Formats: sequence, C-alpha cells, structure tokens
Amino acid sequence: MTARTKAVTRAPAERFSAGRPLLLSGVADGAEGLVLADLARSVAGGAAPPAISLAVVCRDGQRMAALARALAFFAPDIEVLEFPAWDCLPYDRVSPHPAVVAQRMTALARLARVTGRERPAVVLTTVNAVLQRVPPREVLARQSLSAAPGNLLHMAGVTQWLELNGFNRAATVREPGDYAVRGGIVDLFAPGMPAPVRLDFFGDTLETIRSFDPETQRTTDELRALDLVPMAEFQLTTDTIRLFRTGYVAEFGAAGPDDMLYEAVSEGRRTAGMEHWLPLFHRGLETLFDYLGGSRLPNGPTQQSASDQKSAATPIVMEPLAEEAAHERLAQIADYYQARKDALDQAGAGAPYKPLPPGRLYLSEGEWRDRLEQSAFARVSPFAAPDGTRTRSRSARMPGGISLPSVASLAATSSRR
Repeated sequence: MTARTKAVTRAPAERFSAGRPLLLSGVADGAEGLVLADLARSVAGGAAPPAISLAVVCRDGQRMAALARALAFFAPDIEVLEFPAWDCLPYDRVSPHPAVVAQRMTALARLARVTGRERPAVVLTTVNAVLQRVPPREVLARQSLSAAPGNLLHMAGVTQWLELNGFNRAATVREPGDYAVRGGIVDLFAPGMPAPVRLDFFGDTLETIRSFDPETQRTTDELRALDLVPMAEFQLTTDTIRLFRTGYVAEFGAAGPDDMLYEAVSEGRRTAGMEHWLPLFHRGLETLFDYLGGSRLPNGPTQQSASDQKSAATPIVMEPLAEEAAHERLAQIADYYQARKDALDQAGAGAPYKPLPPGRLYLSEGEWRDRLEQSAFARVSPFAAPDGTRTRSRSARMPGGISLPSVASLAATSSRR
C-alpha cells in the first residue's frame, strides 16, 4: 500500500484541521444527509470527540429544514439541534417571531451546558444565523430556571421570571411563550417543549408539574422536573435598562421626545423591533462559533478547572453556496444600514430609527473569514474536485480532500467493527 493510499483511507474525523479545510466532493443533492450522518458518527467515534459532533451551516432556512428531514430519515440515532436565524430583515421595525426566538434560545442553552453525549449530535444552522452575534453563554446559564415537584418556590418569583424573560401573559396558554395565572396554578408554554405545562402550587411549595393539551386544556402527562430558558435574548431589568440608556446616549446622543424606543425601554416596556438593539442590553456579545469552540460553562455554582470546562471544538461543515450566501448577506446588511442612516438624515421621515453600526450585531467579512480559518471545517460540493489542486495550501481540495465514496465507505467500515 502506497503512502498516498494510506492517506486516502484515513478516517474523515482524523483529517479535520484548523486552517486546512477539507473538500467533500461529489456529494449529490439529496445525499448530504447520508454523508453528514457518516461524518458525524466518525467524529463521535474518534479519540476525545467534541460534545457536538458537527455544525452544518446551510445557505438558508429551507435548506436547513430539508437537511433536518434527511438526517431524521438516514440517521434517527443522531440528535439534531436546529439554530435558525431571525425571520425579519436587518434593521427592521418588527421583532422576530416568538417561536423562532424560543428555538434559538433553547439551542443556545443546550450548547452552553453540554459537556458530552452518548450518541452523535449535529447542530444545523444558516448563514444568516451564524453571522449574527448572540447573548453570552454565562447570561443564558444565569437566566435559566429549574423546578421539580416538592421544591420550595415562590409563585410570584416564577411569574416575575417569566415576565423578565420575554413570556407574554395571556388568558389561556396556547402558543410558545404564553403564560397564565389562575389562583395557585401557573400555566406556561416553555420554548423547546412539545406541549405547555401546568405548575400547581400549595403555598410556596410546587406540588405537581403536568403537561396538557393547549386545545382541550386537559392534562396529558406528569413531569418530574422542568428546565426553563428565556423566551427573549435579553431581559428588561434595572441593570439592562441602565446599560441600554448609557449605550444609546453614547452612540446617538441625547434622545428626543419623539424617540419611542428610548422611552419604552426607560419605562421597562417591550416594543416591536427592539431586538435590533440587542448589543445595548449586554456588556458584550458572543457568536455561535464561541458556543461551538470547546469551552463549556460549569454545570453548577462551583467553578471547575480549566481542563474540566474545555472539550474539543466542533468541526464545521459548509453547505454548497453557503459562503457565497454569507457574502451576499453581509452586503445586504450594509445596504439596509445605509438606507436607515440616509432616512435618519432626512427631515420629516417619521419616527426616528437610529441604527447601530453593523459590526455591533453582525460579524464583518473579515471576522467571518477569520473564524472559518481558525476552525476545523469542510466544504460540501456536488462537483468533482478540480485536478492539480491537491498541493495548494489554501485550495478547496487540500491534502485531505475526500469524495463521497471515501466518506461513506470509511464510516461503514468503522460501524461494522
């Protein structure tokens, strides 16, 4: 066996290396789920595997949904976690849908806490989602709430937590993000849960947690515990309101009497579109790359050692045309920002919209490229690798470019052992 043959037969997981992207060539449209499932199993079966086997960046939400269905079909043994983008335009006057925010926060909370898994796990996301900054991991951990029957838990504290974290009070709970209070009962529909739950209190003791059908309001099951994550990417507390006001004035100057956003936040009220000023509610933001980079939060209040909090970084796979879509998205963000700036300079343009610079909420082109180069990542292509590019240091086909038959056969071989 030649040295070249030995290199080709190496397991795909062993060929990931930061700054040296792999090329998964010859992957036909529709076969990505099969190939990525094999690759995830190969990564999970390696030495010191990451907690998340793969993170796949799709070019849009439709492709992410299609890939999720493909993975469910080809690999039901693999856990799939979807992290979508906001369903609104950059610098919009409307907020993302509560269900989308709930799915994002559920994914981030799980990524912030995960330390290891018994089976492969794949994160699916989109270009729009990965280019946008997100709340820091320690904020999500601090804002989470856990409850179990028999716990001493003030009902007023639960309702206050729900209000601070973006839940909407309703007469009847029917959609994710709703909650209702009736006597000693709190109904809520938490993000990431298939059905709403009913918390039954006796004084300050939580007696039972039951799931129920939102249509009939009838109990369907009894739960042993409940872990809640925020419904919004920021809280409206005294601290965050002060942060917002200070940052807003520093960025735009003193607010005028017609500045409805500044007035609403100052009064502790949520208003449509305020998510687009997310950086002003936090002392700093992170990116999805940080959640996948290998550093994990401690599971309890006791700080762990650095070695305990560190695991292998998650390899990243770029879907076909994802990098082109990222370039177009960044250009779109710049266009929308400039349009808002131009409108702000015009007299009589209606309620003022003071846009934050794109770099506050989104990655720049340079940051995006740097993050990819610092990560172990692969590109998926339906085409064959071009000839004569194996030895080029920055080419798509590196000494490690592998084709569909190589990935599938290697994974099949390892699974038979």
